[in-house]
Amino acid sequence: MSQTPPAPPSLQELRKEIDSIDEQIHRLLMARGDIIDRLISVKQTQEIGSAFRPAREADMMRRLVQRHRGILPLDTIESIWRVIISTFTYVQAPFSIHADVSLGESTMRDSARFHFGFTVPYISHFSASAAVEAVAKSKGDLALVSATSSRIAWWTTLEADGAPKIIARLPFVERADHPAALPVFVVSRVADSAMVTEIETWSVRVSGWNAEIARALSPLAEIVAVPDTAFDGAALLVSIAGPNRLEKIKLALIEAGASVRASALVGSHATRYTVPPNGVANS
Repeated sequence: MSQTPPAPPSLQELRKEIDSIDEQIHRLLMARGDIIDRLISVKQTQEIGSAFRPAREADMMRRLVQRHRGILPLDTIESIWRVIISTFTYVQAPFSIHADVSLGESTMRDSARFHFGFTVPYISHFSASAAVEAVAKSKGDLALVSATSSRIAWWTTLEADGAPKIIARLPFVERADHPAALPVFVVSRVADSAMVTEIETWSVRVSGWNAEIARALSPLAEIVAVPDTAFDGAALLVSIAGPNRLEKIKLALIEAGASVRASALVGSHATRYTVPPNGVANS
């Protein structure tokens, strides 16, 4: 005789399961808060620099993508985790976000809110230089500046010892239709031990810069260029990966007919981690 299949759970039973899971999530978040409270007591939170840890956060977001499955969209789970991480970072050592909105406010605000939530104060500035200057005067604030275009060579202010540096590039996980897809550099003062150096960012000043040289360098590095009247050429912000990074760029510039006048390391960040349409992540 065939057995009668068990009756499916009722809506009330399923809702009770959801309520139980919600309660567990809340209790776990409160438990996380208790650990952060203990962490504050043992961590040197009074040191100069942000409590933001780009190396750790990039790794956390990569692992999040790798283990994610099911019907919940990755956009949702990433935004939830970003709010959790950023809010607890803020609880450890309060900081503000200084955003350069000179190239458009809505996309920059979307990036700031997606990655840092609504608890962290958001302050808009009408130039990258103003945002970076505000960070330089702070204890641990962050500046958000476009990573792909600029009207001024704001990165030259990062060249001096003790100046803020580029410490991250957002989003940590890139994919088609990302809700906060604007490529953004995070600038701050942060402990050397917290830095990730997979990609180095260099301020390079050249003479003889032109569109042909820019095309020759594009396969080797990501470059932002603005006119530099002091050198009758251009000021470049160059993001490079791999060994002997800067020397390869300098050699390519010379071979293309440009002269390198000066160079300075102005930061570093994690390699871009991309999720193609098939859902398999690559770095």
